[in-house]
Amino acid sequence: MLKRTLTASIVTVLALGGATACSGNSGSSGAGGTPTVRLMVGGIDKQIYLPYQLAESLGFYKKYGVKVELSTEQNGGVGAEEAMASGQVDMAGAWYNHTIEFQAKGKAVEDVVQLSGAPGEREMCTKSSGVKSAADFKGKTLGVTDLGSGTDTLTQFMAAKKGLRTGQYHRLAVGAGSTAVAALQNGKADCVMTTQPTVAAIQKKGVGASAIDLATTDGAKAALGGAFPAASVIARTDWVNSHKAAVQKVVDALVATMHWIHDHSAADIANKMPASYVENQLVTKADYVTALNEDKGQFLPDGIMPAGGPKTSLATEKLVGTVTSTVDLGKTFTNEFAINANKKEGFTTTTTPAGADG
Repeated sequence: MLKRTLTASIVTVLALGGATACSGNSGSSGAGGTPTVRLMVGGIDKQIYLPYQLAESLGFYKKYGVKVELSTEQNGGVGAEEAMASGQVDMAGAWYNHTIEFQAKGKAVEDVVQLSGAPGEREMCTKSSGVKSAADFKGKTLGVTDLGSGTDTLTQFMAAKKGLRTGQYHRLAVGAGSTAVAALQNGKADCVMTTQPTVAAIQKKGVGASAIDLATTDGAKAALGGAFPAASVIARTDWVNSHKAAVQKVVDALVATMHWIHDHSAADIANKMPASYVENQLVTKADYVTALNEDKGQFLPDGIMPAGGPKTSLATEKLVGTVTSTVDLGKTFTNEFAINANKKEGFTTTTTPAGADG
């Protein structure tokens, strides 16, 4: 999810049109006619991004006829969305808002399936900070995953909605997991915006509590003014257009996964995830299940972009100032693949889909 600056070498590849060349063999059929797709996730062990691995664990990629090579972005490395844009991978498991940012930079990238209607984040604050809402950010040090990341954008947006300028508070890159916990524990930050299972670890250690809920669709609507489409699958539009069959298979698998999530308990989901994702130095499996129960409402049941979601995301980008140009929202996402996937299996859809204007 983190938004990072491209290295000079990647910029060179893009300038030479290398993006297409790098992915020329991906998405095409291999032995037995099964296409291979490379998908990098912006933190594959984070709860907000659990559907990508869950689809693999459930055998859904295989069921729907696609081999998906999953990888995860590394701290200090190229972000998933930038790896996708440069052709290092075919698809990125990242936030929808990156498609808006790419279009503003003249790059055509689109969201092919929407997995969540909320960022899955919580603003975790120390008791001494006195922060109860973004109105209390003035004079505080606010931890974000990285400067320029989605959490950074959301932090600035919430502050701006309360009339605060960026100079009235300090933003600090604290990463995720143990480094985010330490920032609160050591007094380096008054608050950090983070996801599960880090949220559960902070609560368990007693170093912070949830001040603002961006972890559920209802919470996002209250804090941001509407559903905020976050976790998704994004890919270059030229790649999507030339690999539609492979894209459809990936979306088929993920839509089936979203319905499975909707129909199963947090404990059922945890039991299907790799052991290291649900139990580590920060949390126990019980903590993980409790956290997922609390924040499971972020996941959409059918993979469809919700009405108003793109407009909320664009408003966020414009208020913060990361996007100043005109954006054609209809080119930043498509519901075509998700609608096809739901029809294929006879799934009932409950999400009101966004139109071409978001």
